[in-house]
Amino acid sequence: MNPLNAIVTHRRPAAPTLRLVCFPHAGGSAGFFRGWSRHLAPDVELVAVQYPGRETRFTEPLVPRMADLADSLTAPLAGLAPVPTVFLGHSMGAAVAHETLLRLEAAGVTHVRRLCVSGRAADTPARPVPLTDDEIVKTVAALGGTSAEVWEDPDLREMLLPIIRNDYHLIDAYGCDPAAPPLKAGVLALTGDTDPRVTPAGARAWSARTGGPFDCRVLPGDHFYLVPHAATVARLATAPF
Repeated sequence: MNPLNAIVTHRRPAAPTLRLVCFPHAGGSAGFFRGWSRHLAPDVELVAVQYPGRETRFTEPLVPRMADLADSLTAPLAGLAPVPTVFLGHSMGAAVAHETLLRLEAAGVTHVRRLCVSGRAADTPARPVPLTDDEIVKTVAALGGTSAEVWEDPDLREMLLPIIRNDYHLIDAYGCDPAAPPLKAGVLALTGDTDPRVTPAGARAWSARTGGPFDCRVLPGDHFYLVPHAATVARLATAPF
């Protein structure tokens, strides 16, 4: 893996006072957050994590284990200038952001002030039996992440399915270590009011994962509520600490 390609900077102000680092969902890429610059104050730097096997890292092998993925992201993120930082992860990205922040805090990094976890319950258990490809396609379609027309195109299906299969197997095999220490950073949990996977109670359970401030907000919409509400999510994520 090439850690130099793990960070995509969508906007770099001359003198940033805050950095927003975004972690994509299963099957997603850094490009998902490209347009978010317009929702941020001019002095906020916008960065997105690029997982191996997609976009600028398309030729790199996919990473099938959460521990390996979080380990690979820790050094590149620790190498960024220490301006006040917010991590925002959606769905699988929420778990990746949490695991990466645990590693950064253990290494002494203190400038990540807030973790925003979107579209994922705190206590999601590991799935004992991996989903089949057909089950993955049905699940992705039901959540609204990829249109049904994409899966009906054999070429697109062949291109996208290995990535989504990898990510679903990665996140379904993952369970947060119950002995993990609470974060020093505060946590903001976000979910949609009709998300079939994340109830408000599941989102509020993130309060046990931090020793800092906690808040939970429920917005209108399904699992991908943040697409029509990107401006609101960006505002909440970057609100004063």
